[in-house]
Amino acid sequence: MGWDFASDNVRGACPEVARALAELAGGAAPYGADELTARLETRLAELFEHPVAALPVATGTAANALAVAAFTPPHGSVYCHHEAHILRDEAGACEFFAGGARLIGLPGENAKLTPETLDTHLDRCAAGNVHRVRPRLVSITQSTELGTLYTPGEVAAIGAWCQANGLALHMDGARFANAVAALGVSPAELTWKAGVDVLSLGGTKNGAWAAEALVLFDPERAEATAIRRKRGGHLLSKGRFLAAQLLALFEDGTWLANGRHANTQATRLAEGLLTLPGVRPITPTQANEVFLHLPEPLRQGLNEAGFGFTPWGDAGPDAIRLVTA
Repeated sequence: MGWDFASDNVRGACPEVARALAELAGGAAPYGADELTARLETRLAELFEHPVAALPVATGTAANALAVAAFTPPHGSVYCHHEAHILRDEAGACEFFAGGARLIGLPGENAKLTPETLDTHLDRCAAGNVHRVRPRLVSITQSTELGTLYTPGEVAAIGAWCQANGLALHMDGARFANAVAALGVSPAELTWKAGVDVLSLGGTKNGAWAAEALVLFDPERAEATAIRRKRGGHLLSKGRFLAAQLLALFEDGTWLANGRHANTQATRLAEGLLTLPGVRPITPTQANEVFLHLPEPLRQGLNEAGFGFTPWGDAGPDAIRLVTA
């Protein structure tokens, strides 16, 4: 496991999170009304410079599925990139939690959507056509499934398109820390100021043991979404252990330091590998994921030496993904 680059999920908790959990282990708190969860919501409101409702959950799949369900009726649809994690890697959880809403995968260079692509597909769902699902949400991933980044301007362009067409905007921020660190912007600039309505804020890939937060920038949606969380089995009776992990990350800047460190190591890894004969980049390394074409002898040698990575067959038989943590 010492050289496992298959995912940033393979690592354990960072020291700050481990200490927070150890300190909390012997305490007691009311079910659903603990001080840490309340403190987390206050902290995230400060971080995002905006009132928020923050609902901790244990998995990114839960955060994404609840976000989709909160904004999409069963007869609605969600536009996302065809590489999107919510479409390809969550076993239909979003459709299940939304009662049958449909996810529609769209193309886009470097795993990114654009208003122009969204326009093309919106035209196919003209108002008044009862035979087709009506789009209600756009979901983008930051950083993307190919390790690239949406700039604040690109997010804002999609946000403006959503507002003009009556859709909400969700951001899957499993690697939000890496994006903020790489872009050098504030969390606010990358979310609600750019038109994002709901954020799945990642902690697990950023050094938590198992903790994410669904961040709603309209707190009035909190009650209905909280009921969905309970009904879906994602309200933990000891939710303070989720809040403690996220507070350890977000109270003192650990989240950003962790993201910056992972990004730096990815750049270092990419630069080193690209000096080897026959190695070619698939996408630019902008955050903590590295996508490369590696010749077969090199891939075989790395495997034999115990290096872990993920084959990325969609980009070709010699394509791999490496992720730093």
